[in-house]
Amino acid sequence: MAKMEEWKEKDLLIFFLPPYSPELNLIEILWRRIKYNWIPLDAYLCFQNLKERLLFVLNNFGTKYDIIF
Repeated sequence: MAKMEEWKEKDLLIFFLPPYSPELNLIEILWRRIKYNWIPLDAYLCFQNLKERLLFVLNNFGTKYDIIF
């Protein structure tokens, strides 16, 4: 906090987020889409299936899977 005045003089503005604000954190939006839309329910039957499906989604993000923020 001691640096706030110095940063303000340099036109650097700091915005504090609430302790938990998933709607403001892009990774939360991505993770929600992965969990509820892109990974089928049967992937959760065992860890190996989940790992494979998750890696598939992450490796294909930007081509097969995409989000417009």
